[in-house]
Amino acid sequence: MICTSIQNKELSEIQELLPQLEMAEIRLDRCALEDEDIDVLFGDSDVPLIATCRLSEESQAPEILERAIKAGAKYVDLEMEAPAAVGRRIREACREYGTVLIRSYHNFDGTPSREVLLSILERARSFGGEVVKIVTTASEEADNAVVASLYKEADPGTLVAFAMGEAGRPSRLEALKLGAPFTYACLSPEEAAAPGQWTVEEMQQAVYGSFRFVKAGEMPMPSSKSFAQRAIVAAALASGTSHLSGYSPCGDNESAISVARALGAQVSVEGNIIVITGIGAAPGCLSLSELHTGESGFLTRMMIPLLAVLSPEPVRVTGEKTLLERPLSDAHDIMAAYGIRLFPESNKNVSDERKADCYLPLKVAGPLIPGRADISGKGGSQLISGLLAALPLVDGKSTVYVHDPRSIPYLFITVDVLKKFGIRMSSEMEGDDDFLETQDWSLCTGLNFHVRGGQRYKAADFSIEADWSGAAPFLVAGAIFGDVEVTGLDTTSLQADISIMDILMQAGASMSQLDEPTGSIHIKRAPLSPFEADLNNCPDLFPMVAVLAAFCPGDSHILGVQRLRHKETDRASAIQEMLLQMGVPVTIDDDEMTITGMGLTQRLATGQLLKGGHYASHADHRMVMALQVASLGADSPVVIDDVTCVAKSFPHFNELFEKL
Repeated sequence: MICTSIQNKELSEIQELLPQLEMAEIRLDRCALEDEDIDVLFGDSDVPLIATCRLSEESQAPEILERAIKAGAKYVDLEMEAPAAVGRRIREACREYGTVLIRSYHNFDGTPSREVLLSILERARSFGGEVVKIVTTASEEADNAVVASLYKEADPGTLVAFAMGEAGRPSRLEALKLGAPFTYACLSPEEAAAPGQWTVEEMQQAVYGSFRFVKAGEMPMPSSKSFAQRAIVAAALASGTSHLSGYSPCGDNESAISVARALGAQVSVEGNIIVITGIGAAPGCLSLSELHTGESGFLTRMMIPLLAVLSPEPVRVTGEKTLLERPLSDAHDIMAAYGIRLFPESNKNVSDERKADCYLPLKVAGPLIPGRADISGKGGSQLISGLLAALPLVDGKSTVYVHDPRSIPYLFITVDVLKKFGIRMSSEMEGDDDFLETQDWSLCTGLNFHVRGGQRYKAADFSIEADWSGAAPFLVAGAIFGDVEVTGLDTTSLQADISIMDILMQAGASMSQLDEPTGSIHIKRAPLSPFEADLNNCPDLFPMVAVLAAFCPGDSHILGVQRLRHKETDRASAIQEMLLQMGVPVTIDDDEMTITGMGLTQRLATGQLLKGGHYASHADHRMVMALQVASLGADSPVVIDDVTCVAKSFPHFNELFEKL
């Protein structure tokens, strides 16, 4: 990225400049800023800011830098010459407030030998430098080569090294080509912070040329189908009339409405409100021979246990499109634990290791027998959600113990929605000391759900949340390619895909939200870093997170590959195929995908954008979204064989994406 050095300015002048810049260094020793000005400047800016203040004997630099850190500076630049006590103080403040520490070395007399500069690089790292800045003065081209050689000894995105002076001028652009997260430029030649500094306009033209960054405000997100489908089914089971506001249609939601009507519920859609008069469900209340669940894997799995309760006779369950090729992992064992029998019509083309699975169409035969069972969560949460919806209807207490749980947030969405419709149950989570200390769901080893029988669903009125999985492509697009604002999301949501916020912040994206928890979320480009993410609880994020990793310099590691094998396609293979075709190194080792990325600025500076061409969607809505976002950083058009399959979860995605 291009970081603009700002000096000799007052607060109002800086605030006027920032919206035009992608990143800025604030020379606090040269700007007329009071303490309160520092608080405002670093607290309110969405533009990534570096706070720097050169040291002198009478300088208040430590206090000034510490104030900027507490106010919200993304980076703070501390010279290597700082006393050890000052270094420790600033380093501790950076750790506490999440500020990236830059340790910088400047030589205004010349360029030391490579050996000397390497020793400085190592010292800067040992002094806490997450980013190391080495700036020398060049008198000849050979000095630039010495500085450039340092990049071979640093991880991508962790070194900013260039030379000052007219002879050193080319090294400022070369730094970006070699992997520096940013280089420095000035507003005008008269405001150069050091000899040889390019102007912002010159650097932008050299690096970006005609490349177009995205900018979009107030992008409304659709309703969460995780909440909508559960609520539609629960309302269909309830006594009375429910009103579900905030609804937006998609293929899976429309399938849920069709299921509700097949159960006998009366359903009407009035704008963004669904009105459902339920059937007052009780065991054996339905005479139903067949149920069609569309292409929705969740709807299929949720209805299987419910059908075993609602119908005294076996019910044939059918689906369509990709759902017919997707196995119902561990379904036999999980359902048998509560007396439910499944009779697949065919297990054609099933490998020996998948014989335990079954495919649609199949027949479901009850009755569901209450009690205690220990079941595996490795195959996901959807069948378990169905049990939690069905067990309250039968007489007798039940306990569902889930070992090796996956997609834990989705189970708690089920519990939350059921609670709104009058169904009560308690739950306990198990884990080791690390889990007890952090409450990190990825460390949970077991779940206990205690369900009281003989309950009945009651009508409810509530608003359906906006969808975090639908928002992820737009948030990632903003983090990589520009500036995006999304609306309607709740940052207190139980949705698993809210994890995209944590992943983006770990990667270094600049995010802010006003009027929490439901105000607009603003995300803007910033220097990105490789990350580690465990997506076992949120596998739908994987394609988008993989695209993010492609633009993070270095190796990113993503867990959860095995959860992708039986989505709308073998999504792990589809992601790997997409990235390799685009020129992004990627490997899969058991459950982990490793992606070697490169920052957008380096890709532009070196001409290594992703490769355009013809790409397969594999009839997978998540892959289409990932391909669309990746296309923003491609060297030629990305042509997708089928973009209409996004209608499964987000019918207006392509239309909204065009606004970027």
